[in-house]
Amino acid sequence: MKRLFIFMLVYAIAAALGVAEGRSRLDQRSLRISDGSIFKPQRFYPEFSWDTTPRYFMFGDKNRLLTPEQVEFIAAQTDFICIEKSHGLKSLGAAELGAKHEAAAFKKVNPDMKVLFYFNAAYAWPYTSYNKGFTKENVEENPKLKRALVTNPKTGELADRYGALCYDVLNPDFRRWWVNTVAKGVEEAGCDGAFIDQMHGNVEFRKDKKEEIEQAMGEMMKALKYKLGRDKILLANNAYGNGAPTVYPVSDAIMFENYARVKSSKESLLAEWGHMLQQAQDGKISVFRLGVEGTWRGHMQPNMPELSQEKAEFALACYLIGAQPYSYFLYSWGWKLATGPLVEYPEFKKPLGPPKGAYKRTTPDGWEFTREFEHASVWVNTETREAKITWEE
Repeated sequence: MKRLFIFMLVYAIAAALGVAEGRSRLDQRSLRISDGSIFKPQRFYPEFSWDTTPRYFMFGDKNRLLTPEQVEFIAAQTDFICIEKSHGLKSLGAAELGAKHEAAAFKKVNPDMKVLFYFNAAYAWPYTSYNKGFTKENVEENPKLKRALVTNPKTGELADRYGALCYDVLNPDFRRWWVNTVAKGVEEAGCDGAFIDQMHGNVEFRKDKKEEIEQAMGEMMKALKYKLGRDKILLANNAYGNGAPTVYPVSDAIMFENYARVKSSKESLLAEWGHMLQQAQDGKISVFRLGVEGTWRGHMQPNMPELSQEKAEFALACYLIGAQPYSYFLYSWGWKLATGPLVEYPEFKKPLGPPKGAYKRTTPDGWEFTREFEHASVWVNTETREAKITWEE
């Protein structure tokens, strides 16, 4: 009896070691970068998997909150999301309350869900209780608020973009307020970090101060990362290449927004695949967003959900060619709840598996690329905007 017990104990230990070894091999394969090195994730990152297309969702609705069914739908497809800038404003009175409501709803469904709080580094959207005073009417009566804003040198009036006033990142008092405000929003909303939009510091109004503005942006984002704490994610939009050189080093994650066709040109896509590789080597998360092909701001078609289905293969192929461990795919035709997050894309749920290696360029100067995954073969021509993904039956 004693021998049997010892035998069973040894067998159980060996089995456990075998499972651990198997998991280790799986982790190594899932975290292998296309240059052969291994991605080193931070402990506060989401759980990454190649089982299906790794996806990131970002959405908001100023007029309402998500239904329980919509929460379930999104949570079944991702564990990494951002609640957009004005979500829940009319329902709850302030955007941070909308973020708090949805963060709690998603974490109830999936406790491991990573939810980011949105805030803008350049435009003073007055949607949270923290910055609701930044309207043209209010700031004229409040000199302190007005000093935190940029003036348009051509008109002498307060600068605005898309109806929002513009922050002055060169004002140190503003930077302190901004850092404390974003950190407060993340904490009060119960979020896992922040998505920060617009890295340019409104340089278009002060082109002669480009270097100063870049330095100030880097200092502000560094201070935010410190204020948030080591266990929070700091995601910076478009902070790659020459876009925000002082912001990149202090960020955990970078989004490639590709908000217009010119941003997803064949040259731009090739460059972004290189940046995704560099970010993986640096241990940073990438979010690759491609809008629905053929649409842009103010040029939406009446059948966008159907059109997005037709264009999905090209967008997905562009992501898969350059994807690395901890690269996430975002597909939409806007940033509202009604612009993609609630559309079902069957191909995004198909078994994918880890990539078998780096992408291949069929000719040195051509624009056809291929890449093999465990359960899919990808081909794309970024010049003709054609793509084909062959899924394993």
